[in-house]
Amino acid sequence: MRLLAPLLAAVLAMPLAAQSADLRAAVLRVDYPSLAPISRFEEVPEDLGFAGAELAMEDNATTGAFLGHNYQLETVSAPPEEAEAALGRILAEGIEAVVVLAHGDDLLKLADSAGPGVLILNAGARGTSLRSQDCRANVLHVTPSTAMLADAVVQFAAWKKWTRLYMIRGSHPEDKELADAYRRAAARFGARIVEEREFEDTGGSRRTDTGHVLVQRQLPVFTEGAKKHDVVIAADASDVFAPYLPFHLWDPRPVMGSAGLRPVTFHAAHEAWGATQFQRRFEALTGRYIREEDYDTWLALRVLGEAVTRTGSADAGEMRGYILSDAFELAAFKGQKVTFRRWNGQLRQPILLFDGRITASVSPQEGFLHQNSPLDTLGLDAPESQCDAFQGG
Repeated sequence: MRLLAPLLAAVLAMPLAAQSADLRAAVLRVDYPSLAPISRFEEVPEDLGFAGAELAMEDNATTGAFLGHNYQLETVSAPPEEAEAALGRILAEGIEAVVVLAHGDDLLKLADSAGPGVLILNAGARGTSLRSQDCRANVLHVTPSTAMLADAVVQFAAWKKWTRLYMIRGSHPEDKELADAYRRAAARFGARIVEEREFEDTGGSRRTDTGHVLVQRQLPVFTEGAKKHDVVIAADASDVFAPYLPFHLWDPRPVMGSAGLRPVTFHAAHEAWGATQFQRRFEALTGRYIREEDYDTWLALRVLGEAVTRTGSADAGEMRGYILSDAFELAAFKGQKVTFRRWNGQLRQPILLFDGRITASVSPQEGFLHQNSPLDTLGLDAPESQCDAFQGG
């Protein structure tokens, strides 16, 4: 009960919409073939994302009990080829709010299939184009974009005055998109990429065929002879080689990006701003540590819960209007309230920089200013976004 006391006190202090509302929401997770985890610590739990959804619905119900609001949740997983059919079954039940964990191309297919009357909350796809030329009016992005993550890393490097960047990128399309984001961030914050190299994925198992003996010999040679640099930026969205970079470089330098110091939405060691209680509740519920997908799904459903609490309505259109309004804000255990960008539906939020054990820093960094919010120094600002699906942005 002591853990819920701060939440209950906050609820009682807020102006709320005390009228009956029933929110029926769903979480649709698209499951893709993937590489074997690089270690036992990286094994993917079966309830990935769904566990965060369960905790969010408990939190929503706590407030709803005071207001006569009811919350129901359906969780569905499907392979990519069955995702649209799974969404169709969800919508046939009258559900108008769906949290989606999927790759960008499948997110767009699902959003178009759902139609304008359904509210889609993106908790998995990070492609920057989804917040720009490929945006959809019925999609709100809770998970941060690739541009936001890259900006968070390069801001920290610039704050440290580590402005000479040596970027090692993967060979997959998503790696190249991530590399583009780092180039943009470097130009934006006064850093310079002095050299780039591509690490080609030749297949095989990372746990056996490329064990530590081979890596210890190959990576130093691969990184030898780079131009003078302060830090190595790993652009490896496919998670093929980046985890091996620390301690295997030719020159002793910090690694940031896809390994070393990583930008994350949340992690299991984060304790600041009331996060300890949140972590303990999640662990008591699930018996494991939280992952980013769990947090993003929790946050997406809390966004919906806040909209229902304030408006007294579970209508998708009314919720969307409130979420994108200046009145919306939500506590997210990140030191400040999070809000949405009206020009592309992206959630503004701090990005944690995680070294594997602690939160080493949080971006935006001190001194990086913006006329609206320092959070808008991360990701696409209004003049940069080509999204024209949102009005009043």
